[in-house]
Amino acid sequence: MEKPPQISEAEYEIMKVIWEDSPVSTNDVCKKVSKSHNWSSKTVHTLLSRLTAKHAVSYEQRGRMYYYSPLISQKEYLSLESRHFLDRFYDGSVTALLSFLLSDLQCSDSDLKELQMLLGEKSNL
Repeated sequence: MEKPPQISEAEYEIMKVIWEDSPVSTNDVCKKVSKSHNWSSKTVHTLLSRLTAKHAVSYEQRGRMYYYSPLISQKEYLSLESRHFLDRFYDGSVTALLSFLLSDLQCSDSDLKELQMLLGEKSNL
């Protein structure tokens, strides 16, 4: 199985902007992340450089502006990251993960009903 790029929490925040609006300019990334984070433009540039080095994004220069696009889709990244988490912490066992979540976390009745529905749909396949 392919291992997902090692993306930090801060880099993931940048990726969310890129996934939402690609191709997206450096200036637009700075504007969008400044709404939820107090990061300087230098910090954003550093994060974009790291993501480029990790082959998570590519860029295209148009005049003096750089535009970023993802090299991995959000769905693909989340799938790889979830599988990696499951393998690392639960030896690939979905049952072990669900057992932990159900015993250790507070689940509302609506959460449990939704889980039952999802499991029912999956077992009908």
